[in-house]
Amino acid sequence: MSTPFPFTAVVGQDDLRLALLLNAVSPAVGGVLVRGEKGTAKSTAVRALSALMPEVDVVAGCRFSCAPGSPDPACPDGPHEVGPGARRPARMVELPVGASEDRLVGALDIERALAEGVKAFEPGLLADAHRGILYVDEVNLLHDHLVDLLLDAAAMGASYVEREGVSVRHAARFLLVGTMNPEEGELRPQLLDRFGLTVEVAASREPDQRVEVVRRRLAYDDDPEGFAARWADEESAVRARIVAARELLPSVRLGDGALRQIAATCAAFEVDGMRADIVMARTATALAAWDGRSDVLAEDVRQAALLALPHRRRRNPFDAPGLDEDKLDETLEEFGGRDENEGDDDPDPDGPGGGGQPPENGPEGGPQDGSQDGSQDGPQEGADGSEPGGDEAARPQAGESGQPGASDAGEQQAVRAGEPFRTKVLSVPGLGEGAAGRRSRARTEHGRTTGTRRPRGALTKLHLAATVQAAAPHQRARGRSGRGLVVRRDDLRQATREGREGNLVLFVVDASGSMAARQRMSAVKGAVLSLLLDAYQRRDKVGLVTFRGSAAEVALPPTSSVDAAAVRLESLPTGGRTPLAAGLLKAHDVLRVERLRDPARRPLVVVVTDGRATGGPEPVALAGRAARLFAADKVASVVVDCESGPVRLGLAGQLAGELGGTPVTLDELRADSIAGLVRDVQGSNRRAA
Repeated sequence: MSTPFPFTAVVGQDDLRLALLLNAVSPAVGGVLVRGEKGTAKSTAVRALSALMPEVDVVAGCRFSCAPGSPDPACPDGPHEVGPGARRPARMVELPVGASEDRLVGALDIERALAEGVKAFEPGLLADAHRGILYVDEVNLLHDHLVDLLLDAAAMGASYVEREGVSVRHAARFLLVGTMNPEEGELRPQLLDRFGLTVEVAASREPDQRVEVVRRRLAYDDDPEGFAARWADEESAVRARIVAARELLPSVRLGDGALRQIAATCAAFEVDGMRADIVMARTATALAAWDGRSDVLAEDVRQAALLALPHRRRRNPFDAPGLDEDKLDETLEEFGGRDENEGDDDPDPDGPGGGGQPPENGPEGGPQDGSQDGSQDGPQEGADGSEPGGDEAARPQAGESGQPGASDAGEQQAVRAGEPFRTKVLSVPGLGEGAAGRRSRARTEHGRTTGTRRPRGALTKLHLAATVQAAAPHQRARGRSGRGLVVRRDDLRQATREGREGNLVLFVVDASGSMAARQRMSAVKGAVLSLLLDAYQRRDKVGLVTFRGSAAEVALPPTSSVDAAAVRLESLPTGGRTPLAAGLLKAHDVLRVERLRDPARRPLVVVVTDGRATGGPEPVALAGRAARLFAADKVASVVVDCESGPVRLGLAGQLAGELGGTPVTLDELRADSIAGLVRDVQGSNRRAA
């Protein structure tokens, strides 16, 4: 087994280390979600924590880690008698993103069932993680069916398995730790709330600290055992401090004043439910114990709020997590309790009173880890020296019906998106086989069983009843003599299941002068933002192509980070001619490349335009030829018609016909009448033909 990087050798990342240590002191805090860019020691710190966890006493031979002093009466390996047990290190179990449901919760031992004819339960990762750490790297990419199982186990402290003739319940209480890169997509709100604490990590911009990171990493890679030995004393000191804090924890007093501050803080930041109050109380208590105190102070409440509230105060998926520290300080001062320290102690925002951090071995003065990912990409008012003006925005409206030069308006400043609204489901017709999601029908590994088939390649989901039925008629001919069935490869049957897949939703947005009227562009952006919210909820990948002036550009390559698409949309300027053909050709090229990268993910193209095409020779004919490329590839598409005014040319409807897609106006996008819109794309293709 490889030697892990020492926890105390991690440079900086004080918030991350503190959050992990508080959970080691009090697992009831509820785990940690670590958000941050790649290469910021997220996984390194989490894996190093397991070496600091105190050892646990278990019943010898119990696969479910029952405590010898109070064994679980419902343990599948029980009943156990109360008595001395064996001591072993706390486990850290890693849940791979692509794990199967059977691997997570356990299942019938198929080998013993078929060979010996007995029902035996094979434990999964939840059983292994009981009284230890369950670590999920890239937790935001975890499939929904696994998220549901984790939510159930985290809520009940137990895992229930009811499948394939097996009915098992066993304890599953673990410290849940997840790491994620927000650029790859966000986390489901239900699972997000299950993490007690969250921390944002970022690479230091301080040269001395970066030098120290590289120096330590190279030293570790050259000699892991020797490097770990040099940090053994610091590791032992932190391990002893965790043990001492655990012993002190039951005697820590959470006074009425601190409770009042906790309640007032949660109310002030409008967090949902009461879980935040409970987590803050447990975190503040753990902070006091970690600092060696028996009373919770205002600084403990403040630090607990910074760790427990940022991910809970988000009001919609595109709000970045964070906390207004000025507002936090005002709330704590207003609701200061009688049993708190009097006076303004100016608590250190990086830790509780200086004693709440692990031993400092790296360079001091590193940047705070709570920076917001993507903050530099926020909406930018203004564009490259453009001159805003109402006449410029209105001019293309009147002149784009046929004169190529009439739409050459100057670039306009970006306008804010209108208020988002709830949209109906747009889905791709047919039955796909893409990544699990919530949009279109698909054959999936998890979902409703619709039939069986012979396995093609490796068997991934055995249909037990169909397999037994296929093998049963041949038992006498195969010379069966014992209890078990004689099963051969030809007898195996794969379950076919139907669920939902996520799609690639590619937005092709007209940002030309004909769309530049500020009121109309605000409504257009609001509509696209609404569709982005829908894509976020349905676990889609999204991409953004814009066209204006003389060319088109990929504003955002296909990604799972819907937040990034919303940021690009917000800062999108408008103006110039309408190179519709260039936009469609650029989108077609994006789909071609993405098809090579992810061939199973089916695309849905959403073209947002008024249908006008200007610039260059024969722009309308060229746009029609570009649109027919999508129809030839049978790409599902929707054209959101943004034309307005008393005179409508119907150009967007013509474009939808060329695409083989369906037109819908901005008003219809808000209405219930568009339910099942894209499901009729094939019918539209036939009508267009």
